[in-house]
Amino acid sequence: MNIVIASGKGGTGKTTVAVSLALSLKNSIYADCDVEEPNGCLFLNRSSESMKTAYRLLPEIDFKKCDFCGVCASVCEFNALSVLPDQVLLFDELCHSCGACSYFCPKKAIRETEAPIGTIRYGRVLPEEIAYIEGRLNVGEMMAGPLIDQVKKSLNPENINILDAPPGTACSMVEIARDADYCLLVTEPTPFGLHDLKLAVKVLRILRRPFSVIINKALETSNLIEHYCEQERIPVSLRIPYSRELAEGYSRGKPAVHIFPEMKKQFHALIIRIKNSIEKPVTENAT
Repeated sequence: MNIVIASGKGGTGKTTVAVSLALSLKNSIYADCDVEEPNGCLFLNRSSESMKTAYRLLPEIDFKKCDFCGVCASVCEFNALSVLPDQVLLFDELCHSCGACSYFCPKKAIRETEAPIGTIRYGRVLPEEIAYIEGRLNVGEMMAGPLIDQVKKSLNPENINILDAPPGTACSMVEIARDADYCLLVTEPTPFGLHDLKLAVKVLRILRRPFSVIINKALETSNLIEHYCEQERIPVSLRIPYSRELAEGYSRGKPAVHIFPEMKKQFHALIIRIKNSIEKPVTENAT
């Protein structure tokens, strides 16, 4: 089961929730899919770490066979190829590695070659003995999607996989959420938090993914998020009160469930509710 922890904006506590949720479960996998700026490792005591290089495919032109007919450029939906009278230009930052150019080339003058895009790290977290996976995009790489897809392929469907998504609602968030079993949207009770929560809700409704909201840094004096969720018939799964102690612990790299161990019961209960909602789907928030 894949549970995606997402947010409309950065700084809402998405990683705080994702790490704490993973640490509260037995046999879980924490996957840091915020590949442009992974920081879940700062809160986890990792061991037995291994790493592999991740690649994507890019077209390579065999100019001995190429007759510059332009078919490759015409079938490329992303304008990554431009054919001149005696040259073929590749804009690799636009290439989505779809393979259409090599498939349709009438002269079979294009082959796909591997280009490194980042790394994937694997490890165990002590003392909880959960698995840890981290994707880290190389500096200068334009697209996070191919690396995120490879991180997802490393997951075990028999486990409860907690996917820490990038903030916002761009392509990288969509790549993670599009086939999630369930999504948790972490927000904060501020006007900016509400604005970006609305954007994330729209995305998940388009994707038709089941979801609910977690309010972090919740204040007794504000019902801004609750009022919106009530209007939109979106369940609020958890409220994490504003706490200076929690913020100070976070600055020292301490997970929330290590600062307040009683929170493990709350996160465990949340998983049970999610499992029940998946088995008996409620479609109200996906319409």
